[in-house]
Amino acid sequence: MSVSLVGKICKQTVVWYPKIKSPLSFAQAFHLHVRSPSPVKSFASMTQQIHVSENFFFKQLFDRVSCTYSYLVADTESKEAIIIDPVIDLADRDAKIIDNLGLKLKYSVNTHMHADHITGTGVLKKLLPGSQSVISTASQALADKHVAHGDILEFGNHKMEVRATPGHTNGCVTYVCHEQGIAFTGDTLLIRGCGRTDFQEGNPERLYDSVYNQIFSLPDNFRLFPAHDYNGILDTTVWEEKKFNPRLTKSKEQFVEIMNNLNLAYPAQIDKALPANKVCGLYNLPPEMEEKYKSVLKP
Repeated sequence: MSVSLVGKICKQTVVWYPKIKSPLSFAQAFHLHVRSPSPVKSFASMTQQIHVSENFFFKQLFDRVSCTYSYLVADTESKEAIIIDPVIDLADRDAKIIDNLGLKLKYSVNTHMHADHITGTGVLKKLLPGSQSVISTASQALADKHVAHGDILEFGNHKMEVRATPGHTNGCVTYVCHEQGIAFTGDTLLIRGCGRTDFQEGNPERLYDSVYNQIFSLPDNFRLFPAHDYNGILDTTVWEEKKFNPRLTKSKEQFVEIMNNLNLAYPAQIDKALPANKVCGLYNLPPEMEEKYKSVLKP
């Protein structure tokens, strides 16, 4: 309702309706509102969140240096867990959280081969024996398990579908938990943005198609969790990005023109990150990381 509370007169709540220059009683305003065309119902239906299952655990984690979000999901009955896009610098933190919660890490997965941080999947394998690293086959990176479009990762009673969403890199995937109404989009789709397409086999046409065919095709009220955000926003929805994303609300031709003219700086961490991420964050580490995890990574 497009009204705002302005006070009480004779014990009656009074509201101000923008189209009328005098205050109305709440009952009058409500009657007028119900009879008036309004986008509120549409908005509510588009943003109504799907309630997660009682046995589904979710925790969002953050790396302040690279502005990377990592996500821990688990089945509360079996205790099996998956962590998505862990960062090597915070592997100790993640392992401690998993241990404190009594969870059993099954998979450490990447949405793609990152260029702005080193993955924590390799170190987490060592810290939490029995877990496996996961990345897409198309990424051509080392991992215990490779996935492709249509594959399913199971943890306890829950499932996570793999959807290939190349464009930022060839190996980008989005992980979808349909029952919970959530998807982890990596760098393919960010909040009011998207991943750059000017390195690592990036291609704006492919990214546009990936978003529209694999992410925007999900129900409008699905919540989307990206690999990064630089403005302090935690998540978004399919509906929001369809309506407000300044790049992806454009035609494909306009989008390609935008992406080809961003003139972004060379990624600051790419020369450190890519060599290590090609081998699961286990080798080719910078000296400070080798020193930090020498007891864990020793042969």
